[in-house]
Amino acid sequence: MGRECPVSGKKTSFGNHKTERGKAKYLGGVGKKTTGVSRRTFKPNLQWIHIWLPNGTTRYVRVATSVIRNGQLTLEVDGKMQTFPLIKAAKGSAAARQRLKNLYPI
Repeated sequence: MGRECPVSGKKTSFGNHKTERGKAKYLGGVGKKTTGVSRRTFKPNLQWIHIWLPNGTTRYVRVATSVIRNGQLTLEVDGKMQTFPLIKAAKGSAAARQRLKNLYPI
């Protein structure tokens, strides 16, 4: 499962790169002419992040930046799909552990 976000499902997609010549009509020209079409790839912006899970463990996950901005994760934890807020884990961070305890009181 290379280059795919497990949360949002974003993965590499494909399209065309068009090379054109001429001047657009709205700029006073006679129109753009396509001189070449070649294939290209659109790759998702994936980042490795270290996150806290609801069961108290941490995990490295490679997710899309749109998921990081959204702040919600839906992952398989302990065999079932769970949605929980994204909390970045810092090694040995007492403040991060305290935020986790406030979110998931046990």
